[in-house]
Amino acid sequence: MSDVLLAYEPFIRLTAFASVFTVMALWEVVAPRRKQAIGRATRWPSNLGVVILDTVVVRILFPTTAVGLAMLVESQGFGLFNARLVPFVLAVVASVIILDFVIYLQHVLFHAVPALWRLHRMHHADLEFDLTTGARFHPIEIILSMVIKLTVIAALGAPAVAVLIFEVLLNATAMFNHSNVRLPTGVDRVLRWFVVTPDMHRVHHSVVVRETNSNFGFNLPWWDRLFGTYRAQPAAGHERMTIGVEEIRDSAEQRLDRMLTQPFREGDSAYALGRREVTE
Repeated sequence: MSDVLLAYEPFIRLTAFASVFTVMALWEVVAPRRKQAIGRATRWPSNLGVVILDTVVVRILFPTTAVGLAMLVESQGFGLFNARLVPFVLAVVASVIILDFVIYLQHVLFHAVPALWRLHRMHHADLEFDLTTGARFHPIEIILSMVIKLTVIAALGAPAVAVLIFEVLLNATAMFNHSNVRLPTGVDRVLRWFVVTPDMHRVHHSVVVRETNSNFGFNLPWWDRLFGTYRAQPAAGHERMTIGVEEIRDSAEQRLDRMLTQPFREGDSAYALGRREVTE
């Protein structure tokens, strides 16, 4: 089964990505949450260009995928779940939840450490908020994230099926919760107990510091509530809130070349958690 899973992994992930992307893109056209001053023609080429670049970089630098590493670890009997002979279903569920928690902690870390924030703020510097924002990450951040993820997978001995489920879920929910779509208020209120919704995560992309440093979850919303980083709504409301980073407002910064060099050109942004009191 594992060999079949590895063989079909690219197809499964590509199909899931294309399907979710198409649905969310159409939804954004039919029922947008906010009017966008900067259109897709200006932002999407660079945002999607980063996706392609990140994919190439990961494939070049990492000889195995996360699923491939999970298969290798399983074959060697390495990792917590393999050493303890944890039931398969429990190992799958626990792996998905733990990996999501690690992503939450990683996200907080990238806000708390100034050097890491310089990388991560490229994601926040998007002047609009839609499904392509969910894939707009600096290649160096992607590399660091991959190292963290592979380390956790090896330590857990996470089943390959769990890793594939997590990868597909993370990719799909990142596009969903970054999308510019309108959900009925009642639906959003219920749904955000089980998954991070667009209205919940949009708060995180506000220029207001206390809002930027909230709602760190990507998939499961529980961590923000548990650790006190949850904020229900932006102070200015979703239609009037300002998206992005205060120090990076020039539309020229949406070009791919400028995006990639942002961490090395700009001074430390005041959004890092450790400098919160200085800016509020």
